[in-house]
Amino acid sequence: MPDYTLERTATGIVCGVDEVGRGPGAGPVVAAAVILDPARIPPGLNDSKKLSQKRREHLFEVLIQDAHFGLGMAEPEEIDRLNILHASMVAMGRAVAALPMMPDHALIDGNRLPKDLPCTAAAIIKGDGKSVSIAAASIIAKVVRDRLMVRADELYPGYGFAAHKGYLTKVHKAALQSLGPCPLHRFSFAPVSAAVR
Repeated sequence: MPDYTLERTATGIVCGVDEVGRGPGAGPVVAAAVILDPARIPPGLNDSKKLSQKRREHLFEVLIQDAHFGLGMAEPEEIDRLNILHASMVAMGRAVAALPMMPDHALIDGNRLPKDLPCTAAAIIKGDGKSVSIAAASIIAKVVRDRLMVRADELYPGYGFAAHKGYLTKVHKAALQSLGPCPLHRFSFAPVSAAVR
């Protein structure tokens, strides 16, 4: 379980940063940056992938009340233009920039750092399992992106976005073959480009 150890070793205000949505063939990459109040850290924070939807939703509601957070996104067009890795870095940089206060240090999930951050930073491999701030960011980013994809399902019915959130499942690939891509698809992803008519 993640704890506050990494935050304590840094100086000043620390934010955790994580993103979700690298793997799907549709929808944006969504990143969150979170500054936790050390006196109000909700119990049970963990990598969003290890939590049930109900638990994620509960923690999301607590976090948006008790923590400072910023969101950043990279839309499908940017993903196609920049590639998924660079678009993810851009989204994380935007999340930090959107914080209501500037941190002194950022803990970034992964092995790379976004460019031009306004503070010092450290890349933490599997950070969402080591830092509560990164875990909080993973939860916020996951819930926001999932909600966006549920809304996308209403705008572009037939693809099943509400169920698979844009991942290239068998159902999604079959819908691509029958319907062709929609504007939310990432055309640089091979299964999407293969379905272009």
